[in-house]
Amino acid sequence: QITFGSIFLGKVPVREEVHQCAGQIYGFKGCIRDFQVNHKELLIIDEALEGRNVENCNVPICDYHPCHNGGTCTSDEENWYCECPKLYTGKLCQFATCDENPCGNGATCFPKSRQDVVCLCPYGRSGILCSDAINITQPSFSGTDVFGYTSFLAYSTIPNIAFYNEFRLIFQLANHHSALQDNLIFFIGQKGQGLNGDDFLELGLRDGRVVYSYNLGSGTGTIISKPLDLTLNIHVIHLGRNLQKGWLKVDDQKNKTVTSPGRLVGLNVFSQFYLGGYHEYTPELLPKGPRFKNGFQGCIFDVQVRTSPNQGFKSPGTPEGHPNSGRSVGQCEDSPCSLIKCRNGGKCIETGSTVYCDCLTGWKGAFCTETVSVCEPEHDPPHLCQQGSTCVPLPNGYTCHCPLGTTGTYCEQG
Repeated sequence: QITFGSIFLGKVPVREEVHQCAGQIYGFKGCIRDFQVNHKELLIIDEALEGRNVENCNVPICDYHPCHNGGTCTSDEENWYCECPKLYTGKLCQFATCDENPCGNGATCFPKSRQDVVCLCPYGRSGILCSDAINITQPSFSGTDVFGYTSFLAYSTIPNIAFYNEFRLIFQLANHHSALQDNLIFFIGQKGQGLNGDDFLELGLRDGRVVYSYNLGSGTGTIISKPLDLTLNIHVIHLGRNLQKGWLKVDDQKNKTVTSPGRLVGLNVFSQFYLGGYHEYTPELLPKGPRFKNGFQGCIFDVQVRTSPNQGFKSPGTPEGHPNSGRSVGQCEDSPCSLIKCRNGGKCIETGSTVYCDCLTGWKGAFCTETVSVCEPEHDPPHLCQQGSTCVPLPNGYTCHCPLGTTGTYCEQG
């Protein structure tokens, strides 16, 4: 029961005179997400004066079967998580675990092979083991890396964004090809709720055009710009929304507008403000909308926002301009590979602030300085020991120790 003055949702308060006049009264059982009186949308929880026996609606995330590799999905009224088998980790159990994690400063450990790992560095850190501190004033994003992670920054929730918002930002593409992919620029919304009508606000690139979308709970409004002029080094975006009406201005293109469908006028979002990507990129669990497939590739400068036409623009974050977290974000035009020298033909790979050596066949280790044993799974060609036998390296090759009941050079005979 939630009371708005003389307006009641769910069930009226039980009083003796009510029972005398009306007999038994049954309250509503189910979920109420949006509530609007005439043209004023009321925030169901925030504006309630009193209530009783009200809980968060149980969102059936597990019905989407998000867990990989035999993970078991468990959910309650507010959260969901995957219980992973022994050899897997990650929110969706999608990654093989790092048994001995050498990564420092809260970095994400990812197994490059059965012996080597890559450290995906948090915001403000760089280097092979994320041990180097870096100062980021113009963040550089690397998109979605080969391990399935996006580089991103996450800022605290933007307050008072429900009925009016305006954003300004400048970006520089890593290359022309990145404009033709499906790349996210920023997102704020009911991330991970998995319902068709979840509120969100999203900006990205698709087929060389800027795409701006938002949903207030009764349908998605979308504006698509003209193709970007890729001869320009820098692109400027100004976008906003006042109740149902939204607008988008890109570079020197004409201002474009849209009105979202339905009658709802408030953007009810509680998540962090994500720039460049997501903490876990799982498009299927995002609200239905553009669902950009990759993170942004390039640099994003001077992101500013305001939630009233009468106030000045400010950078997101608390304190202002400071993200809560991030991953694989570097400083624009700086190359972490300039500080790394891979040995024995290895190639330095960088994704934002994350850097690692991609070794040639036969070599391993952080700097490709260790040889791969003939008995290791990564050796090319692989050893020929069969039927559960044990490969034992020798100075000039290897031998196979056969289990009981087998014989032969490679234990191939029963």
